[in-house]
Amino acid sequence: MYIGDTLARRALYTPDRLAVVDTGKPERPHYTYAQLNQRANRFANWLRDAARVQPGDRVGIVAYDGVEFLDAFFACSKLGAILACYNWRMHWRELARIMDDTTPKVLIFSDEFKDTIAQAAAATPSVTHTLHIEGDGLPGSQRFETVLHSGRPDPVINEAVSEENTAALIFTGGTTGVPRGAQISHRMIVWNTLNTVIHDILPGDTTVNVFPMFHTGGLLVYTMPLMIVGGTVILVRRFDPALVLALIEEYRADFFAGVPTMYQMLTQAPNWAEADLSSLRFCTSGGAPLPVTLVEQFAREKNVRFKQGFGMTEFGPGIFALAPEDAIRKAGSIGRPNFFVDARVVDEHNQPLGPNEVGELVLKGPSFCSGYFNLPDAMAEVVDEDGWFHTGDMARHDEEWYFYIVDRKKDMFISGGENIYPTEIEQALYRHPAVHQCAVIGVPDPRWGEVGKACVVLAPGASATEAELLAFLRDHLAGYKVPHSVEFLDVLPISAAGKILKRELRDRFVEQG
Repeated sequence: MYIGDTLARRALYTPDRLAVVDTGKPERPHYTYAQLNQRANRFANWLRDAARVQPGDRVGIVAYDGVEFLDAFFACSKLGAILACYNWRMHWRELARIMDDTTPKVLIFSDEFKDTIAQAAAATPSVTHTLHIEGDGLPGSQRFETVLHSGRPDPVINEAVSEENTAALIFTGGTTGVPRGAQISHRMIVWNTLNTVIHDILPGDTTVNVFPMFHTGGLLVYTMPLMIVGGTVILVRRFDPALVLALIEEYRADFFAGVPTMYQMLTQAPNWAEADLSSLRFCTSGGAPLPVTLVEQFAREKNVRFKQGFGMTEFGPGIFALAPEDAIRKAGSIGRPNFFVDARVVDEHNQPLGPNEVGELVLKGPSFCSGYFNLPDAMAEVVDEDGWFHTGDMARHDEEWYFYIVDRKKDMFISGGENIYPTEIEQALYRHPAVHQCAVIGVPDPRWGEVGKACVVLAPGASATEAELLAFLRDHLAGYKVPHSVEFLDVLPISAAGKILKRELRDRFVEQG
């Protein structure tokens, strides 16, 4: 055993403990740590012997969550290869561009994406083997389970793998621009695990994972830390609120993580009223501020307490945590920095700011990534000469060192010379009982430069007019912060990780004028 082969060590210590349940398959298979380790050994041997994958080579995957994702991750870790976790929402041309840059030798895919894979792989000469997880695949592709079981079960040993080797590429920018592959090292995974153990999880805990594993939330927030300490991960192919509630109850999950849109959808599920969530020690929310009304509803109806979390692909991803007992007292806060994370708020001259002054959040610590793949100079754009990573988030902290995200720099807009932070407006909108989901964006205006537009999805059976919502906001906000218009939508564009895609809203309404 060596650095990187965490699965073999867990299989040594707790071979018969339940590691993974794959609920995306009809038979819902269960895997112990010993079984999972044998699968990873077989696949690693096949990668090395049949596909000629060497240390540092990339193995790409475009797949829904399932045991195959973990098979590939742990097999690559054993070899010293790199798992490139591609976003399955991408157009084939976008995927082809990223594959051309990362040059995977092997490409694993779910059947739903075979048309995308056919075109992207044809444009990527580096791909020598394609593996389909289910269905009939493509001409020339092989079934994943078949090649895995054709591999030798012998342990795979590469003692040259060190803590600084890259285990995976997870791509940023899916909602903001051209994706960059953050290099996730074994060091980063271990330090994130330590932070998570200190603040959140216990050995033997169980969770239901609903985040896609190409996203840092799916692979790194709780899945890897929990597997390192010997817990159980219940994998969900795609987020289904009714199924999630049933799984939490059936497997007596100790905690659950989601984003605000997911928690809103849980409360609308047909089995919400009868769902038994008494096993949950806490729920974690991240990705966007959690409306206080949801915190109160979960506490009132299910006796569930919330932790707020905050992370990002390049760092952690566990960076901040707000304890459940502070969920109401410090509503809106992301909490304090995790144990081995340094954080501060700085002004435009990179000087630290005092309590309640808004500036940019900067971070430092050992759970930082190793740069962006094939972009050696890109880190210089976001890391200053003292080693602080500039997040692009506008933040403040109070006198007790609780941090608050005011907004993303890119989401802030300037109206009549005033900085407008959409998050503040959205939090006010969520207090209106008719508002189910909302997002505020800045749109061009000839007089003010930019003005706010509120995009709103009403709660089922609820009604509200534009005038009513704007009047409501005037009772809660300064006049200059109140949007000039409201757009009622059936749905908001949501990413695979459950985040509202404001860029798509801006593109839609700016183009319309």
